Amino acid sequence: MELTEVVTSRRSVRAYKKDTTVEQSTIEEIIRFAQEAPSWKNSQTGRYYVAISPEKVAAVKEKSLPEFNQKSCADAPVLIVTTFVKNRAGFDREGNADNELGNEWGAYDLGLQNELLTLKATELGLDTLIMGIRDGEALRAEFDIPDTEEVVAVIALGYRDNEPEKPKRKDVEAIVKFF
Repeated sequence: MELTEVVTSRRSVRAYKKDTTVEQSTIEEIIRFAQEAPSWKNSQTGRYYVAISPEKVAAVKEKSLPEFNQKSCADAPVLIVTTFVKNRAGFDREGNADNELGNEWGAYDLGLQNELLTLKATELGLDTLIMGIRDGEALRAEFDIPDTEEVVAVIALGYRDNEPEKPKRKDVEAIVKFF
């Protein structure tokens, strides 16, 4: 698949085929590709916690997601929790913020990785849904995520069961100013 086709065919999927699985090796390939994203001073602070067993997936849904997100990923066979190591991206070696954004650079870098993750999944015929409304502390407990990491998102991964419509994008003129 060409890059343009991958980007324009990717959708946030809220209905997954039942009784499907995704091989661990495929998930590793997707995450390995996500690691190619640029990061602040090559700090590579993104981390992944993958629920792949049906029991763990069910526990994450029940304990960590609000009802509407549980419904949106009801049949997804994989849930990936994404985090970043705090106080590294956007900081110097002594732990001082390099600019006013501080840890927001960690979130920025992880966003780039999450984008590549979703695009690689699309290229491999899989679909995703990034969920930011979740219980971070419940996820921290469920996966034993250290306090040195910021919990950001849960990404559902699986095979779509419907064909979601493409949302309209704003016109370039509405989002760009040339000087």
